[in-house]
Amino acid sequence: MANNNILVIEDDKEINHLLCQSLRSNGYLSKSAYTGIHGLEMLKNEEFEMVLLDIMLPYKSGDALLKELRTFSNIPVLVISAKETTQSKIDLLRLGADDYITKPFDIDEVIARIEANLRRNQLNVVDQSQKLVFKDIEFDKAAKQVYVDGQEITLTATEMKILELFLLQPQKVFSKANLFESIWNEEYTIDDNTLNVHISRLRHKLKKVNPNEEYIETLWGLGYRLAK
Repeated sequence: MANNNILVIEDDKEINHLLCQSLRSNGYLSKSAYTGIHGLEMLKNEEFEMVLLDIMLPYKSGDALLKELRTFSNIPVLVISAKETTQSKIDLLRLGADDYITKPFDIDEVIARIEANLRRNQLNVVDQSQKLVFKDIEFDKAAKQVYVDGQEITLTATEMKILELFLLQPQKVFSKANLFESIWNEEYTIDDNTLNVHISRLRHKLKKVNPNEEYIETLWGLGYRLAK
Protein backbone atom coordinates (compact mmCIF):
# COMPACT_ATOMS: atom_id res chain seq x y z
CA MET A 1 0.00 0.00 0.00
CA ALA A 2 1.41 3.40 -0.93
CA ASN A 3 1.64 5.81 1.97
CA ASN A 4 -0.72 8.34 0.38
CA ASN A 5 -1.20 11.43 2.52
CA ILE A 6 -4.92 12.12 3.00
CA LEU A 7 -6.47 15.21 4.57
CA VAL A 8 -9.66 14.72 6.59
CA ILE A 9 -11.72 17.92 6.88
CA GLU A 10 -14.49 17.19 9.38
CA ASP A 11 -15.61 19.30 12.33
CA ASP A 12 -16.94 16.35 14.36
CA LYS A 13 -13.81 15.34 16.25
CA GLU A 14 -15.03 11.81 16.91
CA ILE A 15 -15.74 11.15 13.22
CA ASN A 16 -12.49 12.83 12.21
CA HIS A 17 -10.54 10.64 14.65
CA LEU A 18 -12.32 7.49 13.43
CA LEU A 19 -11.51 8.26 9.80
CA CYS A 20 -7.86 9.08 10.51
CA GLN A 21 -7.42 5.98 12.65
CA SER A 22 -8.97 3.78 9.94
CA LEU A 23 -6.77 5.35 7.29
CA ARG A 24 -3.63 4.68 9.32
CA SER A 25 -4.76 1.11 9.97
CA ASN A 26 -4.95 0.63 6.19
CA GLY A 27 -1.48 1.98 5.51
CA TYR A 28 -2.30 5.62 4.69
CA LEU A 29 -0.91 8.79 6.19
CA SER A 30 -3.53 11.24 7.44
CA LYS A 31 -3.94 14.74 8.83
CA SER A 32 -6.96 16.47 10.34
CA ALA A 33 -8.61 19.84 9.85
CA TYR A 34 -11.75 20.86 11.76
CA THR A 35 -12.80 24.01 9.88
CA GLY A 36 -13.09 24.90 6.23
CA ILE A 37 -10.63 27.78 6.56
CA HIS A 38 -7.98 25.60 8.20
CA GLY A 39 -8.52 22.82 5.67
CA LEU A 40 -8.12 25.17 2.71
CA GLU A 41 -4.97 26.67 4.24
CA MET A 42 -3.46 23.18 4.63
CA LEU A 43 -4.33 22.32 1.03
CA LYS A 44 -2.57 25.45 -0.21
CA ASN A 45 0.59 24.83 1.81
CA GLU A 46 1.01 21.05 2.02
CA GLU A 47 1.03 18.07 -0.35
CA PHE A 48 -1.91 15.66 -0.17
CA GLU A 49 -3.08 12.91 -2.49
CA MET A 50 -6.75 13.06 -1.48
CA VAL A 51 -9.31 14.94 0.64
CA LEU A 52 -12.17 13.55 2.70
CA LEU A 53 -14.53 16.51 2.97
CA ASP A 54 -17.53 17.21 5.17
CA ILE A 55 -19.96 19.85 3.91
CA MET A 56 -21.34 21.37 7.12
CA LEU A 57 -18.13 23.03 8.31
CA PRO A 58 -17.66 26.14 10.48
CA TYR A 59 -16.33 29.43 9.00
CA LYS A 60 -16.18 28.11 5.43
CA SER A 61 -18.60 25.47 4.15
CA GLY A 62 -17.40 22.36 2.36
CA ASP A 63 -18.99 23.38 -0.94
CA ALA A 64 -17.33 26.83 -0.78
CA LEU A 65 -14.02 25.13 0.01
CA LEU A 66 -14.45 22.73 -2.89
CA LYS A 67 -15.24 25.54 -5.31
CA GLU A 68 -12.08 27.44 -4.30
CA LEU A 69 -9.95 24.28 -4.26
CA ARG A 70 -10.81 23.59 -7.89
CA THR A 71 -9.27 26.92 -8.92
CA PHE A 72 -5.79 25.62 -8.05
CA SER A 73 -5.88 21.83 -7.63
CA ASN A 74 -7.31 18.66 -9.21
CA ILE A 75 -6.71 16.54 -6.11
CA PRO A 76 -9.40 13.82 -5.68
CA VAL A 77 -12.15 14.83 -3.23
CA LEU A 78 -14.44 12.33 -1.51
CA VAL A 79 -17.38 14.11 0.10
CA ILE A 80 -18.79 12.55 3.29
CA SER A 81 -22.02 14.33 4.18
CA ALA A 82 -25.34 13.91 5.95
CA LYS A 83 -27.08 15.53 2.96
CA GLU A 84 -28.93 12.69 1.25
CA THR A 85 -30.82 14.34 -1.60
CA THR A 86 -29.91 13.48 -5.16
CA GLN A 87 -29.72 17.19 -6.01
CA SER A 88 -27.14 17.78 -3.25
CA LYS A 89 -24.97 15.03 -4.69
CA ILE A 90 -25.35 16.35 -8.24
CA ASP A 91 -24.46 19.89 -7.15
CA LEU A 92 -21.30 18.72 -5.36
CA LEU A 93 -20.20 16.52 -8.24
CA ARG A 94 -20.65 19.47 -10.59
CA LEU A 95 -18.56 21.62 -8.24
CA GLY A 96 -15.73 19.13 -8.63
CA ALA A 97 -16.22 16.33 -6.11
CA ASP A 98 -14.98 12.94 -7.33
CA ASP A 99 -17.19 10.77 -5.11
CA TYR A 100 -19.88 11.03 -2.44
CA ILE A 101 -20.74 8.97 0.64
CA THR A 102 -23.72 9.65 2.89
CA LYS A 103 -23.53 9.62 6.71
CA PRO A 104 -23.83 7.35 8.60
CA PHE A 105 -21.21 5.49 6.59
CA ASP A 106 -19.60 2.08 6.61
CA ILE A 107 -15.87 2.53 7.19
CA ASP A 108 -14.99 -0.38 4.89
CA GLU A 109 -16.91 1.30 2.08
CA VAL A 110 -15.04 4.56 2.71
CA ILE A 111 -11.68 2.75 2.46
CA ALA A 112 -12.81 0.96 -0.72
CA ARG A 113 -13.90 4.28 -2.30
CA ILE A 114 -10.57 5.87 -1.33
CA GLU A 115 -8.64 3.02 -2.94
CA ALA A 116 -10.72 3.25 -6.13
CA ASN A 117 -10.35 7.02 -6.46
CA LEU A 118 -6.62 6.99 -5.78
CA ARG A 119 -6.14 4.19 -8.29
CA ARG A 120 -8.16 6.08 -10.91
CA ASN A 121 -6.23 9.28 -10.27
CA GLN A 122 -2.87 7.54 -10.55
CA LEU A 123 -3.93 6.00 -13.89
CA ASN A 124 -5.04 9.41 -15.14
CA VAL A 125 -1.67 10.93 -14.21
CA VAL A 126 0.13 8.19 -16.15
CA ASP A 127 -2.23 8.59 -19.10
CA GLN A 128 -1.75 12.34 -19.26
CA SER A 129 2.02 12.11 -19.04
CA GLN A 130 1.98 9.67 -21.97
CA LYS A 131 -0.22 11.82 -24.20
CA LEU A 132 0.53 15.09 -25.95
CA VAL A 133 -2.41 17.11 -27.26
CA PHE A 134 -2.59 20.12 -29.57
CA LYS A 135 -5.79 21.25 -31.30
CA ASP A 136 -7.26 17.97 -32.63
CA ILE A 137 -3.89 16.16 -32.61
CA GLU A 138 -3.34 13.50 -29.96
CA PHE A 139 0.09 11.86 -29.67
CA ASP A 140 0.25 8.69 -27.58
CA LYS A 141 3.94 8.51 -26.63
CA ALA A 142 3.76 5.01 -25.15
CA ALA A 143 2.02 3.43 -28.13
CA LYS A 144 3.76 5.67 -30.69
CA GLN A 145 0.41 6.49 -32.28
CA VAL A 146 -0.81 9.81 -33.66
CA TYR A 147 -4.46 10.76 -34.14
CA VAL A 148 -5.92 13.77 -35.93
CA ASP A 149 -9.58 14.45 -35.22
CA GLY A 150 -9.81 10.90 -33.82
CA GLN A 151 -8.36 9.30 -36.96
CA GLU A 152 -5.01 7.52 -36.69
CA ILE A 153 -2.36 8.63 -39.17
CA THR A 154 0.84 6.84 -40.13
CA LEU A 155 4.07 8.77 -39.64
CA THR A 156 7.65 7.78 -40.25
CA ALA A 157 9.99 7.64 -37.24
CA THR A 158 11.52 10.98 -38.26
CA GLU A 159 8.16 12.68 -38.74
CA MET A 160 7.10 11.40 -35.34
CA LYS A 161 10.24 12.82 -33.71
CA ILE A 162 9.65 16.21 -35.31
CA LEU A 163 6.00 16.28 -34.19
CA GLU A 164 6.93 15.23 -30.66
CA LEU A 165 9.46 18.07 -30.40
CA PHE A 166 6.78 20.57 -31.45
CA LEU A 167 4.18 19.14 -29.05
CA LEU A 168 6.55 19.09 -26.08
CA GLN A 169 7.20 22.83 -26.50
CA PRO A 170 4.14 24.27 -28.28
CA GLN A 171 5.17 27.92 -27.83
CA LYS A 172 8.75 27.52 -29.04
CA VAL A 173 10.05 28.65 -32.43
CA PHE A 174 12.47 25.96 -33.67
CA SER A 175 15.22 27.06 -36.01
CA LYS A 176 16.13 24.69 -38.82
CA ALA A 177 19.49 24.06 -37.18
CA ASN A 178 17.84 23.35 -33.82
CA LEU A 179 15.40 20.85 -35.33
CA PHE A 180 18.00 19.17 -37.54
CA GLU A 181 20.52 18.71 -34.75
CA SER A 182 17.83 17.48 -32.31
CA ILE A 183 16.59 14.84 -34.76
CA TRP A 184 19.77 13.65 -36.43
CA ASN A 185 22.41 14.61 -33.82
CA GLU A 186 24.49 16.08 -36.65
CA GLU A 187 25.54 19.61 -37.46
CA TYR A 188 23.12 21.39 -39.80
CA THR A 189 24.38 22.66 -43.15
CA ILE A 190 22.46 25.43 -44.82
CA ASP A 191 22.10 23.67 -48.17
CA ASP A 192 20.60 20.49 -46.65
CA ASN A 193 16.97 20.22 -47.79
CA THR A 194 16.23 17.04 -45.78
CA LEU A 195 14.40 18.84 -42.95
CA ASN A 196 12.19 20.80 -45.34
CA VAL A 197 11.09 17.58 -47.03
CA HIS A 198 10.16 15.91 -43.73
CA ILE A 199 8.25 18.95 -42.49
CA SER A 200 6.38 19.19 -45.80
CA ARG A 201 5.34 15.54 -45.59
CA LEU A 202 4.32 15.89 -41.93
CA ARG A 203 2.18 18.94 -42.78
CA HIS A 204 0.54 17.07 -45.64
CA LYS A 205 -0.36 14.06 -43.48
CA LEU A 206 -1.84 16.25 -40.72
CA LYS A 207 -3.88 18.39 -43.10
CA LYS A 208 -5.09 15.41 -45.13
CA VAL A 209 -7.46 14.59 -42.25
CA ASN A 210 -8.45 18.18 -41.52
CA PRO A 211 -7.67 20.46 -44.53
CA ASN A 212 -9.16 23.53 -42.83
CA GLU A 213 -6.74 23.50 -39.89
CA GLU A 214 -3.18 24.85 -39.77
CA TYR A 215 -0.78 22.86 -37.60
CA ILE A 216 2.80 23.90 -38.42
CA GLU A 217 3.66 27.52 -39.13
CA THR A 218 6.73 28.72 -41.04
CA LEU A 219 8.31 31.91 -39.71
CA TRP A 220 10.54 33.07 -42.57
CA GLY A 221 14.11 33.64 -41.44
CA LEU A 222 13.38 32.12 -38.01
CA GLY A 223 12.12 28.57 -38.38
CA TYR A 224 8.98 26.62 -37.47
CA ARG A 225 6.46 26.36 -34.66
CA LEU A 226 2.98 25.01 -34.03
CA ALA A 227 0.39 27.30 -35.63
CA LYS A 228 -1.66 29.25 -33.13
